[in-house]
Amino acid sequence: MTSCHLTRKLTPTRCSINAVNPHDLHFMQHALDLARKGVGLASPNPAVGCVIVKEGAIAGEGFHQYDWRDHAEVVALKQAGQQARGATLYVTLEPCNHTGRTGPCTDAIRAAGISRVVAAMEDPNPKTGGTGFERLRAAGVEVESGILEDEASVLNEAFAHWITTKRPFVTLKSAMTLDGQLALPKTGKSGLRQWITSDEARAEVHRMRHASDALLTGIGTILADDPLLTDRSGRERRRRLLRVVLDSRLRLSPKARIVQTADDDLLVFTAAPLQSPKARKLQNAGVELVQVKRTRTVLDLGAIFKELGRREILSVLLEAGPGLNGAALAAKLVNKLVLFYAPKIAGRAQVPFAKGGPFDTRKLHVRRVRQIGGDVAIDAYL
Repeated sequence: MTSCHLTRKLTPTRCSINAVNPHDLHFMQHALDLARKGVGLASPNPAVGCVIVKEGAIAGEGFHQYDWRDHAEVVALKQAGQQARGATLYVTLEPCNHTGRTGPCTDAIRAAGISRVVAAMEDPNPKTGGTGFERLRAAGVEVESGILEDEASVLNEAFAHWITTKRPFVTLKSAMTLDGQLALPKTGKSGLRQWITSDEARAEVHRMRHASDALLTGIGTILADDPLLTDRSGRERRRRLLRVVLDSRLRLSPKARIVQTADDDLLVFTAAPLQSPKARKLQNAGVELVQVKRTRTVLDLGAIFKELGRREILSVLLEAGPGLNGAALAAKLVNKLVLFYAPKIAGRAQVPFAKGGPFDTRKLHVRRVRQIGGDVAIDAYL
């Protein structure tokens, strides 16, 4: 018995969550847990997990890491060996049906004698896009899809966006007070600002940085806070988090901490000449400078994100001030918002979340609301 009724179509049977048996849900959840191990290690490929089950027991499992080359299905098949014959393969993404750095996973699955494939979602890559399912079904393999599809889609939302647009998926993250301010008033003799959010919320931000290919901010944030903007999650990643600064007039100081720690991971977009003494000094310090045109108020954000996409930057975490937040929202370049609200009141309207506009809020869709430490986080899509 299969968990969903099969029809003789060229597309796989899609399962409603109510029709899926607990056995399939259990192993697909395990495949998703494996896929998450590839976060930070798989980009610019998607994070994929795979489990091969024979007579109710796991015969092989694996997840994809870019440097390992083998896709998750091949890792699991090698581990399963002869136990793969007649087994069920659970995978979080449709098996590829084209030759890239490796051969098609569909060929490996057919050769191993897998009798049933259960996938969470169709591959958004136009090179596959359903043809993987078609090829497996044509070979007599039973195919089902759609189990825990929402979880799988969120896991690879950046890959899906980049592979279809060649632009990075942009998440705007902000921490603010209940009255919508990005900063509390400075206190004490030092004149330093207090942290708005809790330790737990800040740890979640570093998890978000770990899951991103690049972090982008404006020169205003650098001048105000002198941040490092690094991934301090402690988790392994394949390539350094690219730190991107928008600095139209090239005000970045060579003494800034972000420059002092540059190690082929600092990219500055500017409208200033690249042959100036200041530019050469930054370049000698390890800063890569890219010149772009300036619009009325900010640098050409469309050109910037296009360049990042060309560099195979799939995901960008935008951590900026009100001007850049507003410009990105007004240009409709933000895909997702993650807003952390702390139970604090600034009392002064000095540093709002965003300014500029106009903003289109009609398409805002709240996906979830979470409590993290003493703060509340809202995830919403545009």
